[in-house]
Amino acid sequence: MDAESRPAPRSRESGSVARPRRGRAAPRSAKGRERPIGVVHLTAEYWPLARTGGLGEAVHGLAAHQASMGQPTSVVLPLYRAVRQTAPDLERIGPPFTVRLGSRTEQASLHRVPQTTAGPAVYLIEHSEYFDRDGIYGADGADYADNAERFAFFCLAALTALPRIGPQAEILHAHDWHTALAPVYLRTQFTEDEFYRRLGTVLSVHNAGFQGHFPQSMLGELGLSPELYTWDVFEWYGRMNVLKGGLAFADLAVTVSPTHARELQTAEGGFGLQETFVALGDRLVGILNGIDPVAWNPATDSAIPATYSLEDMGGKRRCKTALREAYALAAPARMPIFAMSARLVTQKGLDILLGANLASFVEAQFVFLGSGERRYERALAELARGAPDRIATEFNFTDRLEHRLLAGADGLLMPSLYEPCGLTQMRGQRYGTVPVARRVGGLADSIQDGVTGILFDQYTPEAFAAVLRRAIAIYADRPAWKALVRNAMAQPFGWQASAERYHDVYRRAAQH
Repeated sequence: MDAESRPAPRSRESGSVARPRRGRAAPRSAKGRERPIGVVHLTAEYWPLARTGGLGEAVHGLAAHQASMGQPTSVVLPLYRAVRQTAPDLERIGPPFTVRLGSRTEQASLHRVPQTTAGPAVYLIEHSEYFDRDGIYGADGADYADNAERFAFFCLAALTALPRIGPQAEILHAHDWHTALAPVYLRTQFTEDEFYRRLGTVLSVHNAGFQGHFPQSMLGELGLSPELYTWDVFEWYGRMNVLKGGLAFADLAVTVSPTHARELQTAEGGFGLQETFVALGDRLVGILNGIDPVAWNPATDSAIPATYSLEDMGGKRRCKTALREAYALAAPARMPIFAMSARLVTQKGLDILLGANLASFVEAQFVFLGSGERRYERALAELARGAPDRIATEFNFTDRLEHRLLAGADGLLMPSLYEPCGLTQMRGQRYGTVPVARRVGGLADSIQDGVTGILFDQYTPEAFAAVLRRAIAIYADRPAWKALVRNAMAQPFGWQASAERYHDVYRRAAQH
């Protein structure tokens, strides 16, 4: 069934339950390419207000670029406690309003970050009980028990306030499972108003490893019909799967690199949702993220000890000296420093890295920046204690430290188990820090083996040790290493090309 012949979904109040959209999305059209399309992003994270990883930076980068190109762009996220610390001068927009969540009625308030630059309009949903907490998703290493209700409430509140937030909106762009119920609610509870009926929906999957699994009974508590608990909507091995339900209702789905889009459709890379991703057909699109080329520019970066560029690399050498001094590393002639800046979790390849016996690589030095699981922090700290002149750790991550690390290191380690997109490898290349990475997801799409970086395939300690030996050997060949550095620094990793592809996606979704 094509987009034009799909029956319009009816509201829950009318006695029928809307079903998710099926079939192929509307065909691409060359007409109207230059016309800006209004978009509202719903997200659980947004840099610099609240983030735990790359999600907040990716949404910020895309939204900021869209706004800079004249596209009506708004962003909505919960008003966490951390946001008040980052942006204390919030503006309240209108009076509190009522949100119906299942059998409960809650009050929400809408706030806005004062705009001082020509960026996207940023709005926040206030509900003290749900969001005025220490963490975004949880505390003390565990998720909050009411995360389903918290993020369902956020979706309903954002939809309720949407006419005030984005009166020119044509696209509702939800990000990850935390906002995946927005397309569902839109097509089941907001169908009486033409403003909502005309909205196209896009759901971005930044990390399919997090899907929002809850008991079947949660559907009723969230105000969703039990008729939606079917194999093709919410049901997933006896549980409710929020991401799966959102994918069923979204007009188009996007993941954050072309290679990862293909990986999601396999048993090895689909996180148990491979059949869902396959069924999406051409409604699933892979678009590589970008980075901010102004914030990540070694020629103008005020956070690093010395600036540098392709034309003058002297500052890179001074940054390396400063990095060695900061972590009391030895200063032998021509020994490379390999850095790792990442959350210390299984996804980032810590198991094979620790299994590769880094202490035996006496011809290299290593610096690790990031925090995460205690077992990995303890293992890395033990490595550093065994070879303090060659291995250093820094578990107190800051943006400034990451800038200084990438400016001072020679190579960047990314032995990821999976990596939907990754941003650090793009930043590393901009700073002439050659990525040594596994050929997965966005790493495969943004690193050219032997040209801008060094790639390997097998997820084993032996394969990682072998690629590290290869990187050390290339570093010893000064002309070969300099060629890698030059090629890496010349790569364009801004948002322009990606934003053009999102424009195509929005145009297709708007024709729902």
